[in-house]
Amino acid sequence: MKHATLRQLKVFEAVARLLSFSRAAEELHLTQPAVSTQVRKLEEHAGNALFEQFGKKIYLTPAGTELLQISRAIIQQFEAAENAMLQFNGVSGGKLNVGVISAGDYFFPRLLVEFASRHRGVTLNFTVHNREGLMTHIAENLTDLAIMVRPPTDLDTVNQPFAPHPYVIVAAPNHPLVGVPRIPLARLMREPFVVREKASDTWHSMEEGFGGDLRGINIAMEIRSTETIKQAVIAGMGVSFVSAHTISQELRAGSLRVLDVQGFPLMLNWYVVHRRSKRLPPVAQAFKDFLLADGPALISQIVPFEAAP
Repeated sequence: MKHATLRQLKVFEAVARLLSFSRAAEELHLTQPAVSTQVRKLEEHAGNALFEQFGKKIYLTPAGTELLQISRAIIQQFEAAENAMLQFNGVSGGKLNVGVISAGDYFFPRLLVEFASRHRGVTLNFTVHNREGLMTHIAENLTDLAIMVRPPTDLDTVNQPFAPHPYVIVAAPNHPLVGVPRIPLARLMREPFVVREKASDTWHSMEEGFGGDLRGINIAMEIRSTETIKQAVIAGMGVSFVSAHTISQELRAGSLRVLDVQGFPLMLNWYVVHRRSKRLPPVAQAFKDFLLADGPALISQIVPFEAAP
């Protein structure tokens, strides 16, 4: 293993975490052949196969499972060394590592651009995840800050709300409930729903919006992509519970309409989250302060929510 490189360990860790060469390539901004080459070289250095394949799925071998824990420890030590050196660079020379839940990618890049324009020389490392992926990044110290709707309850984290996050019920413009005032939840639940997967933040928010019990809801389709959900609703496949921050373009275009449902919009919050024990680099602390001070106004400008027809 003495000839293994940090790059190979990082590629291996990504493949092992995602159990997918293609998804790892996407995350690392590499081609899939490049990822496969790095893993193959690491296997040569290790003298053992690190993955095995059954059908279309890959799994860690016992050797791969053992190396994964060691690789993560090595990567974290390098990151700790890098962060320690960045302390001397202050904000302008720092590297910001931030992960965001998928609904945030509709506005978050523009927040990052605004922050970077105020602090020249900042390097940005921005990743988008579903809830499970973001929780893993927090738990394994793979990100400085996490932006999410529902902070973890099983980790010792600092969770600070910084902006309101409305959720609404949307339908196609020709849906019979469009324009109906004060629709009761009981009436709405008879409609076919296109929903996010049950482990998602959106699903848990939906549970809250419907009083904690979704057993009576008529689920027509479960989809992991918000974009695909919007297209399904536009096509008339059903109604959906979505973040208002994901539909501003469709509302302006008139391709989606917000239904006037009793108890909605459901108002939750965006949170900035980090491990309590984590010593935030100056750039991460500056970005957190930026979100707390300017986040609400900037988000309302980027993805304005207007429920009116």
